[in-house]
Amino acid sequence: MKTFKILTLLAVVVILSAFAVKSIGAKGINGGGYGIGDVADDIKLMNVDGTMVSFSDYKDAKGFIVIFTCNTCPFSIANEDRIIALDVKYKNTGYPVIAINPNNPESKPGDSYEAMKVRAREKKFTFPYLFDEGQKVYPVYGATKTPHVYLLQKTEKGNVVKYIGAIDDNSRNANGVKVRYLENAVDALLSGQEIEITETKAIGCSIKV
Repeated sequence: MKTFKILTLLAVVVILSAFAVKSIGAKGINGGGYGIGDVADDIKLMNVDGTMVSFSDYKDAKGFIVIFTCNTCPFSIANEDRIIALDVKYKNTGYPVIAINPNNPESKPGDSYEAMKVRAREKKFTFPYLFDEGQKVYPVYGATKTPHVYLLQKTEKGNVVKYIGAIDDNSRNANGVKVRYLENAVDALLSGQEIEITETKAIGCSIKV
């Protein structure tokens, strides 16, 4: 009887372990939230110019380069010029940058909406810089860092997640970049090819709650 109970318990553990591994695998190395192939919900967030921005506003877009970033993280600051360059390079091909600040300004006053407006003006941001008020959007995506990238492709099903992770392989030093993960992913979509690397580990500061 005791042996039967032990075997039953072991069987349950094995089943639960397999389920856990499957669940983790489905979401990849970036944890919870959206995984590759998921359809991302539309957003409606305040831009630094006072307007509300949604994916649905972009009728001619082929997809979106969604980047969770902020004013204060050294990694985000190191990537600002790269983010501007990405928007300039790809928005006319149908993949505009949508930047979202996920940080709680009560924890990080430098990431307040007013501070965002100042930073966008100083850096001459060419893209929307949206405030995730109440921190409702970033948990849905599963973003954990700033910067953290989600490349979406517009399809009949909706905006499908095609790449998640880092902009490139050197978050601190633009001159040291050897592999441009995000650019390679966008170029693959534009040429109708498969993306070779669909997930990388986002390197940056933790999102402040």
